[in-house]
Amino acid sequence: MTDAKTQINETLKSSDVVLFMKGTKTMPQCGFSSRVAGVLNFMGVEFIDVNVLADEDIRQGIKDYSDWPTIPQLYVKGEFVGGCDIITEMTLSGELDSLLEDKGVVFSKEAAEKIRAANA
Repeated sequence: MTDAKTQINETLKSSDVVLFMKGTKTMPQCGFSSRVAGVLNFMGVEFIDVNVLADEDIRQGIKDYSDWPTIPQLYVKGEFVGGCDIITEMTLSGELDSLLEDKGVVFSKEAAEKIRAANA
């Protein structure tokens, strides 16, 4: 676990927004990962994707790291934000906008509003 934990720490330090997911942001391998990556991509958030399917140590390591049992997992400025359901709720409520603004992460407010309008 130490090796995976070191890798995870280095990854979280390397980018403001990191999504541990199944697959990649351009080719997600599960619906939940696809939804979160899709929201971030649509909102124009620059993020690093970590494909947990490519490394079993990272796949288990991120679950241990966050004490959260499922993938995907979104981190902003090194802090765990949540999985698919939480990110979906935060997007629809506007909480994700506030979090990104508070952390100084650039995103399209217009795109976020379009997501909310489409789901109203």
